[in-house]
Amino acid sequence: MVKEFLKDILLFLKSSNFYKGVLQTVAVITPLIIFNFFGHISYAIPIAIGVFLNIPGNIPGTLRRKIYSTLISIVLTMAVTLIVSYAKQNFAVLLLTIAILSFFISLISAYGFRGSLIAFCGLLAIVLSLVSRNTTIGIWTYVGLIGIGGLWFLLVLCLSHWIAPKKDEDQLLSETLRITGSYLKVRGKLLIEKEKRDQLLIKTLKLQTELNEKHEILRELLLSERKQIGRSHFDEKRVLIFISLIDILELALANTLDYSKIDVIFKDRSVLKEFKTLNTTMGNHLQVLSKILMNKKKVQNKNELLDGLAVIEKTIQNYIASVELPAGREGIITLRNLQDYQQQQVTKIRAIRRVMNNVTKDKISFKDKEATQFITTQEYSLQIIAQHFTFKSPIFRHALRLTIAIVFGFTFGTLIGIKNPYWIVLTLIVLMRPSYGLTKERAINRIIGTIIGALFALAIIFITSNTMVYMALAAVSLVIAFSLIQQSYRSAAAFITINVIFVYALLEPNSLVVVKFRVLDTFIGASLAVIANYTLWPSWEFMNLSPVIINSIQKNKAYLAAVSKIYHTKEIKNLDYKVARKEAFLAISNLNAAFQRMTQDPKSKQKEMQLIYEFVSLNNTFLSALASMGSFIQNHTTTASSENFDAFISHIENQLENAETLLSENKTAVIKEHKKIETAEEALKSSFTTLSNQRDQQIKEGQHKIDLEMRLQLQEAHLVTNQLTWLKGLSEDIYRNSTKYAQLFNNKNT
Repeated sequence: MVKEFLKDILLFLKSSNFYKGVLQTVAVITPLIIFNFFGHISYAIPIAIGVFLNIPGNIPGTLRRKIYSTLISIVLTMAVTLIVSYAKQNFAVLLLTIAILSFFISLISAYGFRGSLIAFCGLLAIVLSLVSRNTTIGIWTYVGLIGIGGLWFLLVLCLSHWIAPKKDEDQLLSETLRITGSYLKVRGKLLIEKEKRDQLLIKTLKLQTELNEKHEILRELLLSERKQIGRSHFDEKRVLIFISLIDILELALANTLDYSKIDVIFKDRSVLKEFKTLNTTMGNHLQVLSKILMNKKKVQNKNELLDGLAVIEKTIQNYIASVELPAGREGIITLRNLQDYQQQQVTKIRAIRRVMNNVTKDKISFKDKEATQFITTQEYSLQIIAQHFTFKSPIFRHALRLTIAIVFGFTFGTLIGIKNPYWIVLTLIVLMRPSYGLTKERAINRIIGTIIGALFALAIIFITSNTMVYMALAAVSLVIAFSLIQQSYRSAAAFITINVIFVYALLEPNSLVVVKFRVLDTFIGASLAVIANYTLWPSWEFMNLSPVIINSIQKNKAYLAAVSKIYHTKEIKNLDYKVARKEAFLAISNLNAAFQRMTQDPKSKQKEMQLIYEFVSLNNTFLSALASMGSFIQNHTTTASSENFDAFISHIENQLENAETLLSENKTAVIKEHKKIETAEEALKSSFTTLSNQRDQQIKEGQHKIDLEMRLQLQEAHLVTNQLTWLKGLSEDIYRNSTKYAQLFNNKNT
């Protein structure tokens, strides 16, 4: 236990988060040390503030994006500091200035996650501008020094990238390996744990969303058009690992079974136990690889994986011996398909092992222009902001809500005589998010973290008043706070509180007063954040779901067309297919994330929860069935497509088109003509029956061992027939649910 804890600590110390925490702390502290040595500490403080103001934008991404976003935040924070500094001379003018700046800066979050962090830098500049400062330095000098601080941080950022350019990539790959391992283990449990299946399915949605988020960042880092892929052996290794991880996720999605049917076929779940065990083994293997990637140690032995495959083969043979044909054929084919899936997963995991052991000869074949098609770009035109100037926009309502909360919080704190009312404002800008559930969760974590940090600081203050101890704890807590801010907000809040208390303890003789006001201001700010999100034009998730659902249906429809195309052309390495697959995965991830946010809303605001849950489940299952077909087609030699296959595809596309039309405004469905679906369904089932009869005849003639060609034909007929029938039923259910949804929400989500 202690040994594992020490290993986790060592892993944390080697992480990109800790590396950034150290560098950011050094960037803040260095000006203070240097200028204090020369007796000019008053100049050092604004420089340190300039560093602190621009730290939030330091998230994983290309160096180019980091430089541009930091330069924008430097200009923004300087302008905000200048404006607020002049406005402070009159309280009424100050409140008006805060209101205008808060509103328009908040709208910058319309430019995506990086834009929201730049907006946070601007809001943070408002807060720190409210702090009383040394009046011996003129306003323009003060603002100039903040700009110098920002440029100093940018220099540190560039130096840190030069020293360890792949730190973020390794950290993200390690985290993706770990989460993928967890995902595989949960998928294994779904096979046999019938009673916990609903909870496990919800857990898979969360993990799937996390994985897609990691994949998006890794695409930007690894497939950026400015990188010449293949030039560096280490770049190529990382891309190969990433490609394998994407394939593992697709394979896992492709293996999403009709569990109700599995329960009927395998009433005795013991036959599935070894399949679950192998999934657990694969998951553990990936999680160990995630640690090895950071520790640069030798990869573990592969025998456990190979032994698991051998046990699976033995399990299938035992099952074949225990059932009679043809009654048991469906169970045998299901197990064989499951075996094929797990063999492919083991192959992908072993590919990652070879890359990490430097024994692979695989090369990356796609060109830079192809790679750019996998990168999600963000448009930065002013038209984006203009589109959000409507009350229908969650970002507009959030900006207005946050502005009112900030003005009220600062006014309230000032009028009742709170020592540092800007702490209330700081708590508000840190906690408030467009989603009520996320705001509430962050508020709870902030309060708990603040109390824990305050109690620890109090204990130290009662034990000693040594300023050297205070300085050391302030520095260490700042490093850890910066390191944990993306991983555990509660823990980060605790260490931020420790840092703030000890910094003030060095300046304020009565440290206990600092602790009291820190806790009080945090509680007031957190309470205001939750109340504002609940009462001021709340953005309940059910109100914003229609565009997310429509997008998911559209991307699934495009993915269906891509799967149909490769079944016709047999062109396995198809770029359009991979792009369509990526976009469908991202769309379903966004739908899953929206549903998770909805579950965090108050029960009274979870409108038609069961209907929406069915919608989410149907779209996830539809994507999984598509991935299953796509994976099978890519990994097996298949027969020529037929008009019956085309009839199914056209029927499914029509159902999705009708569903999209119901949910969209001003859209007319474009319906495809096709062969009668009932005739096509009967023909496909007849094809499988014919193959089954041929196999039965072979058995009667004494050919008990099935030849490979017959086995593959049976598997294809079984999978394609079942998947097409399943997709047909799912598409019809999606259309029916769309009808109910449109009637209930009247296409307006009001």
